[in-house]
Amino acid sequence: MAEPGVETRTRSSVITARAAASFEPAGRSVATARAFVRDTLQGWGYGEVVDDAVVLTSELVTNAVIHAGTSADVLCLRHDDGVRIEVADRYPEREIPVQQSRTPGSPDRENGRGLLLCAALATRWGVDYAPTHKHVWFHLDLPERPVGTRSAGPLLPDRLLPRTDGRVRVAVVQLDADGAVAAWNEDAGEIFGYESEQVVGKPLGDLAAWPHTPGIATGLAEALRLSRWEGSYGIRCADGRVVPVYASHLRVRDAEGEPSTVCLLVREFERAVLQTPQRAAGTEPGPKDRASVDPFEVFIGSPAPEDLDGLLQRTVERARDMLDGDAAFLLLATDDETELEVRATTGLPSARQRFARVPVETGASRYGSARMPAVHEDLAAVPGAVPLLEGTGMRSVVTVPLKVEGRLTGSLGVAAESADRYSNEEALRLQFAADRIALAVESARLGELERLRRGSLSFLVEASDLLAGTLDRDQTLALMAQMTVPTLATWCAVYTIAEQTSDPNLSYVLHEDEDQIDGVKALLLSIAPPDPVTTPGARVWTAPGEAAHRAALSVSMRELDGRGSPVSSGIDHALTTATAVGGETVVLPLVARNRVIGMLTLGRPSDDHFRQESLELAEDLSRRAALALDNARLYSERVAISQSLQRSLLPPGLPEIPGVEVDVIYRAAGEGNEVGGDFYDLFPIRDGAYGLAIGDVCGTGPEAAAVTGLARHALRLLAREGFGGPAVLERLNAAILDEGARSRFLTLLYGELRPLEDGSALLKLVCAGHPLPLRLSQDGTVRPAADPQPLLGVMEDLELYEQTVTLDPGDVLLCVTDGVTERREGTRMLGDDGLADVLRSCTGLTAGAVAARVLRAVERFAQAPASDDMAILALRIPEQPRP
Repeated sequence: MAEPGVETRTRSSVITARAAASFEPAGRSVATARAFVRDTLQGWGYGEVVDDAVVLTSELVTNAVIHAGTSADVLCLRHDDGVRIEVADRYPEREIPVQQSRTPGSPDRENGRGLLLCAALATRWGVDYAPTHKHVWFHLDLPERPVGTRSAGPLLPDRLLPRTDGRVRVAVVQLDADGAVAAWNEDAGEIFGYESEQVVGKPLGDLAAWPHTPGIATGLAEALRLSRWEGSYGIRCADGRVVPVYASHLRVRDAEGEPSTVCLLVREFERAVLQTPQRAAGTEPGPKDRASVDPFEVFIGSPAPEDLDGLLQRTVERARDMLDGDAAFLLLATDDETELEVRATTGLPSARQRFARVPVETGASRYGSARMPAVHEDLAAVPGAVPLLEGTGMRSVVTVPLKVEGRLTGSLGVAAESADRYSNEEALRLQFAADRIALAVESARLGELERLRRGSLSFLVEASDLLAGTLDRDQTLALMAQMTVPTLATWCAVYTIAEQTSDPNLSYVLHEDEDQIDGVKALLLSIAPPDPVTTPGARVWTAPGEAAHRAALSVSMRELDGRGSPVSSGIDHALTTATAVGGETVVLPLVARNRVIGMLTLGRPSDDHFRQESLELAEDLSRRAALALDNARLYSERVAISQSLQRSLLPPGLPEIPGVEVDVIYRAAGEGNEVGGDFYDLFPIRDGAYGLAIGDVCGTGPEAAAVTGLARHALRLLAREGFGGPAVLERLNAAILDEGARSRFLTLLYGELRPLEDGSALLKLVCAGHPLPLRLSQDGTVRPAADPQPLLGVMEDLELYEQTVTLDPGDVLLCVTDGVTERREGTRMLGDDGLADVLRSCTGLTAGAVAARVLRAVERFAQAPASDDMAILALRIPEQPRP
């Protein structure tokens, strides 16, 4: 039923279109509902009532999803004379009013502000109650306008009309569902220099220079998914320049239902061709709302943009229009109030000036300080008075400060191409407007800083995880560059310093456009590297930009003189490289453990600047990256030392033994940073006799390496002194025990091999705690070739004995370390029996084939990598050729 006391009668009109949507009970739904109503009404051509409809919808949906805690249903009905919008919630316990309430301050008992706004802005409105839901509706009449007119503005003198080129070109680009270019018109080719066949099929992201800051703003992919989007970005032209454009995107679908996006683009200074007209800020309020007019909304318009960039852009546009200027700019102060950073411009080359920084105090007079209002009647008379406007053709300018509680937060300026345009009267008007917006701008700036801080923390956490996940130097260098491009910079170069006295070496280069990497790298190699400085923070490096411009100028002169190639690829390449590195370039030192180990160089394209927050984030990243890079260096050095030591503990080569095939396979476990305890040796003792050994020292690392080196060299020395096997091992046992606390126990298989004239070989073996050697006969029989005896390095008095084995032609002797027999998969272990089964299948194979088959069987026994070193020594007595 209808709310008592509220007009619910409607004029007879025909519904010509309808659109409906439902929104979840979540805070984000309010913004989504606003966008739905705005896009719907703009699509219907009802731009005149969009602002009022969005304000009312925002309040009513807030009541539903925030206060009532239910979903909200929004229904838009288009009539021939206006639009009706209904917002319904499903509050289950809402009581139905049974008596009239004529209190103007609370037409709705729970949340009266939404209905008060309906009463103030809507032509008609009403509330319909039902047992399970409530409908609030309002109707907005369209203003009187001539037939066929969608929207209209006032008559303006010619001098106030927007400025364009002689011929306005509108680029029409159609994108497919994946964001790739599907159509490219002639004007797009004229503006950006690409023929249609060069860009069709490429993603728009390859061409767009989309503004991006970690943690804030809308990305290109998100913007292309919206039903309608309007704003500014840049397009990279064929010659490497970035052209600022103003764009209007509309999401459409074809007859088969396939979605695509139509993009209309004009040059930034011709934005008036596409820009949706805003509601006039100076509209005189009616009697019913005159007392509630907010001076901020009068200047900015309602609703105000929710993001900082949108608010600042709206501010400079309104300031320019208010003073009838040709350009306007807004700068925000740094936290220490020593510099101002350009954040929004109109009528100026914004891509060149964005995030440029100027000092707050540029002179001794009041006109040299951004803290006071200033009027320059003719900039030609005072060159350099406003550095931001140099080379722009602006002659007169008025600037005023933005202050909050006496603290400088920014500066707002309006400029004109003619002299003597502004006086103190315009300065007072602009100052009044600046005072109205200063608090809102500062609040939005603090909100952006908070979002940026959260985004930065997330970025640094992810970066730390990635850097901590590798100890490879080359991969660390690549990660450093990939994390900065394109999030913080357009291109990046990493210089490393091996020693304090050595020059920096260019180790890695990355550009967001892979085609530019070689050109940037060649340019950086042609100039001296930056000086390594330990002072923290980013410092500007001008050498790359200057070198690039010199190279481009030189190539251009050769082309003009006719000395160059008739093909223009040389000049195109030079100009492209100059554009790629022509912006601001900064160097951050990579300091780890009080030593400069390198430099992180970040660059922007031509005439572009870094924002201070990005440099602070880059400085935090450089500290983490420096430590990760130094850890990778230390790890690489440790691996190199370990591998060198491991090689020194193994024989340099194997001797050729007449009548015997020999093959050895050695596999170290782990990543090579620890020295293993497994070793083997095969060496001549005297004429016709050879010593063989395979052993395993307990543990890894330097202590195990010391025992391994002692054992291998002692075996050779004692054997060549004429001692037999038991005597050699007993003396080695004593030497190990003499090491005291540094000693490690050792399992060892030692033998003496002597080939005989009949083609067989005599082998004397001592097995001290080591896995038993296995003998494979020609008939496929496998049996141990020795008995187990005590290991070395545990007991002082050992009584060892020697066993003699004759290897007949075709026999194989297999000796392994425990890394082979103790290979595990869950509760299963290969063991001696498993190894014997493998060897039994090797009948008739050569020594090399036997060793390879054993290794393959061990590796296939378990999926996980081996956790212990492995040594495999195979001896085979070849069969005698038949006569």
